[in-house]
Amino acid sequence: MPKVPMIGSILLCAMPALAACAGGPPIVTLSGAGCAALLPVEWRAGVAPAPLPEGVTVGDWVAFADAQTGKLDDANGRTRDAIGIVERCEARDAAAVKQARRGWLGRLVG
Repeated sequence: MPKVPMIGSILLCAMPALAACAGGPPIVTLSGAGCAALLPVEWRAGVAPAPLPEGVTVGDWVAFADAQTGKLDDANGRTRDAIGIVERCEARDAAAVKQARRGWLGRLVG
């Protein structure tokens, strides 16, 4: 038997198997998304309280209360920032999953 028709018949038989491998759905996983890794490391320690006043005057306590309020603003700001970072991370991951689950025509076109 000539070699040329033999190679052609082998390729013809292999085409359905190759199409099944290449045309399968993409594997999508969300393990290891790492949204928590986007938060700064120093935030794990929290916000330190304002130091207690050493004096006994009302002015010392007013200054302490003002400083403590500033620390509370820092802590609340971190909470808002952390929630925003996690929301953006989740949106990024959802967009990646949506992109990966497109049909074959969507992957072909772009």
